[in-house]
Amino acid sequence: MSEKIIAGNWKMNKNRNEALDLVSSVLQDLPDTSTKVVFAPPYLYLEEVARMCADFSNVKVAAQNCSHYDKGAYTGEISAQMIASVNADMVIIGHSERREYFGEEELILSEKVNKALKYNLQPIYCVGESLDQRKAEEHFDIIENQIAKALFHLDEESMKKVVIAYEPVWAIGTGETATPEQAQEIHAFIRKLLTDQYGEEIAKSISILYGGSCKPANAEGLFAQPDIDGGLIGGASLVAEDFVKLIEMRS
Repeated sequence: MSEKIIAGNWKMNKNRNEALDLVSSVLQDLPDTSTKVVFAPPYLYLEEVARMCADFSNVKVAAQNCSHYDKGAYTGEISAQMIASVNADMVIIGHSERREYFGEEELILSEKVNKALKYNLQPIYCVGESLDQRKAEEHFDIIENQIAKALFHLDEESMKKVVIAYEPVWAIGTGETATPEQAQEIHAFIRKLLTDQYGEEIAKSISILYGGSCKPANAEGLFAQPDIDGGLIGGASLVAEDFVKLIEMRS
């Protein structure tokens, strides 16, 4: 069975004191749950946040990105090995903002997935279509291409370690949200792609998260869908009360 996950992607938000206060507040009110809770703060805070979460077996820490290089003269880059060395557990790869603003494509993203796995970091691999692509009814082809090119080189054991997040680009930071039915349709499609490539057992073991303006007001319908295992949360993860509420709703 797939794992239930609520992951908070903070993006480029919170100074150090705000970041540690947020983590402290969430941990203080954390419900008794087997749901995996993930903080993805900016790089600067990874080690401190990991230290704060060390005694919580279901709480993990993720970086928001990693380099596709191991090391070298790549000013400003952060390697998967560096991330692992500060006791982070996971890394987000292929977020739509990385694709749009930094030109990251599947060839590079597949290498990032490889580096994450090499250093025992669990990848959260993001896929999703733009509004124009959805209007043109290209969304299924887009999703299949993003998954096949970046993930289908993995063997079965490696693939079982990957989390996939579906984020309709048109619903990120816009206040728009895919309907539960729209989200489920894509999640089921992803599950079928995984089944066709790796078999039903592995496909059912892989967590698929929804990541498109998910918040307490709309999460109930989304989380009720059979193929939605949790959320990759943006804005709502910056408010302790909202994030805790989402964890409760997914529990």
